[in-house]
Amino acid sequence: MKLRFNYRKENTPAFQAMLAMDKYASSSMEDKVLHELIKIRASQINGCSYCIDKHTSDLLKMGDHDRRIRLMSVWRETSLFTDKEKAALELTEYVTTVANAGVPDSVYERVREYFSEKEYVDLVMAIATINSWNRIAISMGMHPDCFDQ
Repeated sequence: MKLRFNYRKENTPAFQAMLAMDKYASSSMEDKVLHELIKIRASQINGCSYCIDKHTSDLLKMGDHDRRIRLMSVWRETSLFTDKEKAALELTEYVTTVANAGVPDSVYERVREYFSEKEYVDLVMAIATINSWNRIAISMGMHPDCFDQ
């Protein structure tokens, strides 16, 4: 698939709005590894190859996370993720597929064991942001090698 057009150039104000949302999400998440885990998991669910490639690369630059990346899709079945990370990943799945079941109270309560109300909002904003980027990338025809063509 070929990149359809340079959306950043064709609608700079829209791109700038997304960058502002991304800047907030990035600055509000103190745990940068957790933020990348959230971006990877949402991107897996959405099937965004461009974002999976980008954020797995970003996470690998932060340390030895290869095994966690390989087992991300089955995070419930491994001890490689902390309980706090698992709570955030579960929230990521529910927010990403929010039309299916919303966010159950049990998930909210589990997340709140590790995160304050403000941090809960920050998590939801981070999840919403990567979901928006996924939708943009997929709609524009972005994939890992689209800028190499």
